Amino acid sequence: MSAAPEAEPPTDDPPAPGVEPLVRMTGIVKTYPGVRALDSVDLEVRPGEVMGLVGENGAGKSTLLKVLAGVVSPDEGEVLVEGRPVRMSGPRDAQRLGLAVIHQELTLAPHLSVAENILVAAEPTRFGMLDRREMERRTEAALSELGIQLDPWVEVERLSLARRQLVEVARALAAKARLIVMDEPTSALTEDEVDRLLAVVRRLRDSGVSIVYVSHRMREIFEVCDRITVLRDGRHTGLSRADDTDPDALVARMVGREITQLYGERSDQARDEVVLEVRNLSSGDRVRDVSLAVRAGEIVGLAGLVGSGRTETARAVFGADPHQGEILLRGRPVRFGHPKEALAEGVCYLSEDRKATGLFLEMSVRRNIAVTVPRTIAPKGWFRPRAERDVADRFRTSLRIACPSVDSLVGGLSGGNQQKVALAKWLATEPSVLLLDEPTRGVDVGAKAEIYRIIRELAAAGVAVLMISSELPEVIGMSDRIVVLSAGRTAGELTADEATEEAIVALATGIGTPATG
Repeated sequence: MSAAPEAEPPTDDPPAPGVEPLVRMTGIVKTYPGVRALDSVDLEVRPGEVMGLVGENGAGKSTLLKVLAGVVSPDEGEVLVEGRPVRMSGPRDAQRLGLAVIHQELTLAPHLSVAENILVAAEPTRFGMLDRREMERRTEAALSELGIQLDPWVEVERLSLARRQLVEVARALAAKARLIVMDEPTSALTEDEVDRLLAVVRRLRDSGVSIVYVSHRMREIFEVCDRITVLRDGRHTGLSRADDTDPDALVARMVGREITQLYGERSDQARDEVVLEVRNLSSGDRVRDVSLAVRAGEIVGLAGLVGSGRTETARAVFGADPHQGEILLRGRPVRFGHPKEALAEGVCYLSEDRKATGLFLEMSVRRNIAVTVPRTIAPKGWFRPRAERDVADRFRTSLRIACPSVDSLVGGLSGGNQQKVALAKWLATEPSVLLLDEPTRGVDVGAKAEIYRIIRELAAAGVAVLMISSELPEVIGMSDRIVVLSAGRTAGELTADEATEEAIVALATGIGTPATG
């Protein structure tokens, strides 16, 4: 690792003569008890541009967005809109100024219609009654700006996550927003849905709407952003045109060090022993005929489009869902009717949604980690607090979990550290097979590098790893082999040398020629 790069003055093209920034935040300071969340941060957004905002979890992005949205007031500094200083006492003030924030956790009312959500608190009336015809017209006008068509009266809960995201954008447009902040808008979208959303961002920019685009995904930042602002530890550490920088330089500014070999190096050790083999697996409506094998010390990527059966395959192998077909561990047929039977055989599954199914957010780090090893912490039924703490401390150290102590609540940790706790929970069982479902979803690039390191170390120790990921660069960078699913069936297999994004997509869409690896 090299030394942390020194902060440099912003390098940037000046605005065109006579062009006033739409929003300028200067010298923003925000302090909470014991924490200086923002330390003299600047942010400028010009009319009709996409400004990228990047930084690790805890860098200050969320606090800066809250200041911009009028949710919190800065201790120092000022916000100017079209050159005029403004003071906002709440989100409604921001909305009146044409500033809208679309949060990572969507704020739509699922039981209401698209039109009711888009025009919330601004429903047109006629003779004291709702004017449904005008509601429909305004809704369709907002949606048409995004190039999409939706039934204005369909309930939001019936829409896909990607379409709900677009309804949030349409609501901002209906409110005449001149600047829209998108906070991790693609964290739960498929690659196809991501591409469609990025097309919407470009369309908005071309129409004169300004965008602040927050994402951990470098591909998206460089595809749509005109300029990029970098935060680290509450400070402004860089501003540049997207054309004048690259992902490596950006990441170095985000984390304060250069990250070389993000995905680590593949091991060249011989891999002869097949630890996990799946033959003609079927489960529910999604998994119809899946076959694959994972050897000791091998990382096998499981790729495919949404609906291809990736998660369902992992759940079936783990015994979480009923299935047909054969599962073999070291050549011995097994059939798991419950996850506890899989655990007893050394098979673990890290689920794709750590908050919903992976962790107990209201419990401590030590309780979350030790929950999978009751025989260690409570032999013969006698609970041993010291044993629980020892297990948790060991993984806190080895996985570099950043927390004040193992007594800290998991819900208060950053996304990357929550993911490490979820992983530690399964590593405590000393697995021989590890099923990883979206292991880096929603974590920043620094935490990703740490998780990749952990996965590499597990494989080097002989663990057989089956890794599901929607990020194709991640699948290609981490996998020794890649099995591609299409419509619930194994469509083909690629070696590390054969794997490209184009080859994976071709197999996933059914137009590629199956490889035999």
